[in-house]
This record gives sequence, structure tokens and C-alpha cells, in this order.
Amino acid sequence: MNRSQLRIIDLSVPLDIRAKEPFPPEILYESHEQGAEQAAKILGLKGSDFPDSAAWAVETVTLTTHTGTHVDAPWHYAAKTAGEPSRTIDELPLEWFYGNGVLFDFSEKQPGYEIQIEDLEKQLQEMNYQLKPYDIVLIRTDADKKYFEENYAAVHAGVSADATRWLIQKGIKVMGTDGWGWDIPLYHQAADYKQNPRDGVLWAAHYVGKEAEYCQIEKLANLDLLPKRFGYKVAVFPVKITGASAGWARPVAIFE
Repeated sequence: MNRSQLRIIDLSVPLDIRAKEPFPPEILYESHEQGAEQAAKILGLKGSDFPDSAAWAVETVTLTTHTGTHVDAPWHYAAKTAGEPSRTIDELPLEWFYGNGVLFDFSEKQPGYEIQIEDLEKQLQEMNYQLKPYDIVLIRTDADKKYFEENYAAVHAGVSADATRWLIQKGIKVMGTDGWGWDIPLYHQAADYKQNPRDGVLWAAHYVGKEAEYCQIEKLANLDLLPKRFGYKVAVFPVKITGASAGWARPVAIFE
């Protein structure tokens, strides 16, 4: 491979204590000097035995599996998918997480806009592209630009249950958004439900996972940097956590 012709675009947000998502990480940073003391205790030495009394730097991170950029597994949505036990993140085929990227741009839509099937069809027509099984669908809302702002979890356009179901029927196994969640913001859903309590409002797109197996990538970033809507690869391999509903990931778009 000629690396001079290779461009890789980072599509992830950082794990950062300043992030304004509802469940930000806690990160304890330990210095090289603290690392020397830590190593000394393990090895029966003194911290000063290490050159300059310094050894390893280390961080202790406390977070949920849904903090930062991550991939949701079917187990996140419900205990069963199509009547069978839902799979956890460690049980999913790696082949799902490397494929052709397809970008849908809803950055001009207002927070809370619910993306419908016809919205997706219109953009595909504009792109002159037909979705193929195992394409990785990316939804741009530009919510990542507000990752460090107080209202971050409420600023994205979301995807409807019908549009989610339609994507699955097209053979899409992995679909992602740069918003905090795949659905419209939960605050909008809650306000709607309080006015008119009924099924099909709360977490509606996620619950499509009860019917058919699929994965969501949430909290993507930098989708505005993609130079074209399709014609590149996306890699988004989730961390392997036994029995988990999600795994952290560092997705990238690969252009050759």
C-alpha cells in the first residue's frame, strides 16, 4: 500500500472529563513519579531505585460502556431479538464492522428533527447511490461540535423507528450518528410522552432491535470532514467486553 495516497479520518470523540454528555468519564491521571512508587510496592523496591525516581504513567478510567464513541449491541435494546436471546458485543461478527461508508447529511435540520424513510431516499437519489447489504451508514447532524456544551445530549436530529427498520431491511447491520443517541433526543421524547402517553414514543428506534438484529454507533465525530458521501471504507471495531451491551470504539474512514 502506498501510504502517501492513504488518508484516515478519525470519526471519534475523545474520552474527556470535560465532556457534557450525561455520563462523562472519570479519569485519574498518575504521574511517572507516582508510577515509580506503584512499581516499587509490587517489586519490593524503593521509588528512588528507578532512574530519576520515575517509572510508568498510568490512568484509571471509570465510565459506562456507552460513554464516548461506542457501538451498541442488540443486547442494549432488549433481552430478545426476534424471539431469540439478543447477542452481546463480544458475540457479534467482526465482518460487520468493516465496510463501505455511506454518509447522510442532516446537519441543516433542527435539534429534535426525526429523520424519515423519505429523507433517506431523497439523499440516496441525490447521491445516485443504492444501499448495499453491510454498508455502514453514517448520519451527520454536527452535534459533535457541541460535545463540550451543556446541552450536548439535546442538540441532534434523530432517526425514526420506521427509517431504522427500513435500513435494516436494506441489509444494514451497522448504522451510526454523531449525536448523543440514535433516536431524537430523549428530552423531546419524554415531553411528547407526557402530553400523550402511548407506545412508540420512548426509545422507539432503539426498540426496533427487538424485531431484527443491528448495531448503532453513537457519538461519532468529524463527519463534516468526509470529502465524499460514499466510496471509502469505515472501520469501527468495538472493544471486546464479555456479556456487554456496548463496546467503545475508535471508528475511522479510510480513503485510498
